[in-house]
Amino acid sequence: MGSFARALEDFFTLRGLALPTDQAERLAAGRRHRRVEAVPGPLRPAVAAFDVFRMRAQDRARRAGTRPRSNHTLETALATTRDLAIFLIDERHKTDWSLVDVHDVEAFLAILPRARKRRLTVLRQFFRFARAQKLVLVDPTRGLVAKEARGFRGQTLTLDQQRQLFRRWTTDRHVHPHEALVGMLALLHGASSSEARLLQIPEVDHHTQSVRLGKRPHPVPLDPASWTVLQRCLGHRDGWPTENPHVMVTKGTKAGRSPASTAYLSHVLDDCGFPPRMIRSTRLLDLVNTMDPKLVAAAFGMDPQATLIYLSDRVDETRLSQWETDRT
Repeated sequence: MGSFARALEDFFTLRGLALPTDQAERLAAGRRHRRVEAVPGPLRPAVAAFDVFRMRAQDRARRAGTRPRSNHTLETALATTRDLAIFLIDERHKTDWSLVDVHDVEAFLAILPRARKRRLTVLRQFFRFARAQKLVLVDPTRGLVAKEARGFRGQTLTLDQQRQLFRRWTTDRHVHPHEALVGMLALLHGASSSEARLLQIPEVDHHTQSVRLGKRPHPVPLDPASWTVLQRCLGHRDGWPTENPHVMVTKGTKAGRSPASTAYLSHVLDDCGFPPRMIRSTRLLDLVNTMDPKLVAAAFGMDPQATLIYLSDRVDETRLSQWETDRT
């Protein structure tokens, strides 16, 4: 569907004159089909059957009212099994799933060490399915562990880099308003790209100068600099003839009501030289290590365990000054 067709769909469905199309589902089906077709011929039938099995499970979850796997999760699983199949054919010269052993899986996981846990989870699901279908006699992933070190291992910004970004987004008028908004929300308020992408006009309170971000239980009060950047972004939005309810409106979404794409958000900070996750992690790392992690989790609407990875691997000596003892 083109932009005009999407605009018509939004117009008629919003006014109750038509039912929404299954465009998103058809696009997802096409992406899954391309991943299955990329699997080498001898190993393809098992992957195709695995895809059908997962789609049936998704449909059952929807009918039961539970949480079904998203299309992105299903596509990622197919991509992992596709990569494993290509690896088995090209590197291990094995053309049957029954020949796969633990050493093959270990060699495949070693290609991307940082993705080991995610990939191993998918492979466990696939080989459990394959064993149930009598495609393999032994599950080669049984007994494997993720071996993923706990704790934060990402990169953060230095104080000088934070100051440089703050000046860029608050003083440089040539910076795109979307870049400034995403950057400031991440730098000062620890907002993710998804929270900035899904922010809508009704969630902006001009009286209290606050916004509602994602699943956070309370409105987030904005400082004067962040509020000014938000107003600049709203001014940029007013330049579009649009009924899109989101704060960030692009050329592709101005005619509809959908948010900006995740691909757009992944590149919106390219000009500043730092990815959104790195900027957000800097803020979360500072908050967790200066406050109670449970308070940070409650304020951000996160799971308490999610904030613990940002704790430093040492004890701040200044916090123990009142209980100073001889540690020799």
